[in-house]
Amino acid sequence: MLNRRNFIKKSSLGLGFFALPVSAKFLFTEDYISKRPSLDQRKFISQAVENTIKTIKKSIADPELAWMFENCFPNTLDTTVKFYQKNNKPYSYVITGDIDAMWLRDSSAQVYPYLSLANEDEKLKNLLKGVINKQVECVLLDPYANAFFDDASKISEWKADSTEMKPGIHERKWEIDSLCYVMRLSYNYWKTTGDSSVFDADWKKAMLQILQTFKEQQRKDSKGSYHFQRSNGNPLDTQFGGGYGNPTKKIGLIHSMFRPSDDATFYPFLISSNMFAVVSLKETAEIFSKILKDENSSAQFKNLAKEVDEAIQKYAILNHPEAGKIYALEIDGFGNALFMDDANVPNLLSIPYLGYASKEDEVYKNTRKFSLSKANPWYSEGKFAKGIGGPHIGEHKIWPLGLIMQALTTDNDEEIIYCLKTLKATHAGTGFIHESFDVDNPKDYTRSWFAWANTLFGELILHLYKTKPEILKRKF
Repeated sequence: MLNRRNFIKKSSLGLGFFALPVSAKFLFTEDYISKRPSLDQRKFISQAVENTIKTIKKSIADPELAWMFENCFPNTLDTTVKFYQKNNKPYSYVITGDIDAMWLRDSSAQVYPYLSLANEDEKLKNLLKGVINKQVECVLLDPYANAFFDDASKISEWKADSTEMKPGIHERKWEIDSLCYVMRLSYNYWKTTGDSSVFDADWKKAMLQILQTFKEQQRKDSKGSYHFQRSNGNPLDTQFGGGYGNPTKKIGLIHSMFRPSDDATFYPFLISSNMFAVVSLKETAEIFSKILKDENSSAQFKNLAKEVDEAIQKYAILNHPEAGKIYALEIDGFGNALFMDDANVPNLLSIPYLGYASKEDEVYKNTRKFSLSKANPWYSEGKFAKGIGGPHIGEHKIWPLGLIMQALTTDNDEEIIYCLKTLKATHAGTGFIHESFDVDNPKDYTRSWFAWANTLFGELILHLYKTKPEILKRKF
């Protein structure tokens, strides 16, 4: 067994980490012609986004990277948005890409990078308000569902799931992070624009529904109303114990039946999502206090955040035989834990990105080394890349989401360059970011139209343009 010193040396953050991936240029011969839809086929056009693309492209020395940014950053607006007015309010239905349904998580992450441009473009600002209004409508329909239709008459392929499927719901997998993403978008929209008009009676009702749902899923008095089972034969798509999950000791954490990958949790206390809840509850408490002047509700949000945070610190930091003190991904409160990390966000790698702890936090640093090493069962290395994958797709495939998050959670220039070079080397000539790809064959990828990954890549480039512009001046 590796000791901690050897573990650090042999992890991807050790001495061998910065070996750059094999170039995949031979996989395609096409010149860098825009892969965006023609102007008349784009779902939504923002002049602020178009101006930003032109400005940032000029700052990117590598033509292939610039081309990828031009394709990816506007992908959500180009291909996934339906914007309309209803009841004198804007609404934005944002599909995930190749599945015609709106995930609360994906839709938030897809539009999040556009927030910084909202004050430059009233049309874009209204689109973002529309996403918040649509998400509020979804939460009020069912806070336990993760994905929704815009047309309530549409029949879901998952209509036979053993759970309460209402009209308008595409899928009803209970995931803490779905509701956290709703709160995150609302809070950061307000902080960026100063516009509090979205915090109307419906918004307040939805946030209180989220608070009630989180409390119910602490399951202090009962298992609660939610259960889920699916009979398609995939164990990642269903839950143990009659749909309530494995047993837990009630320690104040919130149960999550599924991960942000939409895979079933093994132990119901998903730590990265509970961390996200701590941050989101505090942010929502601030809105209730400063904007809605509802100190009683604000205190309830803050108290729950405090309770969950204390439970994380008490029960989720455990000794790993190789990595030392790290956060487990899942626990049950009885002392059992799952030591792994999954590429989907929120994951353990994303802890600073979520705002839960700093990059310099010692437990996070140990956890990060674990996540990006062979001690993590879902870390893979191959001819073209190394990084984090997950059980959703299987072994030997890593997720670009993990590579992007790796770059967003480090200040190390060489590590960021490695991630950029890997992303550039593994798009298989498409100019877009995929869900996953084989570490030995980037042509073997899943989901050619996955807007979350495309827009998060755009967020990374925007982040580097603002914080490390010299990196973008390099050719890879």
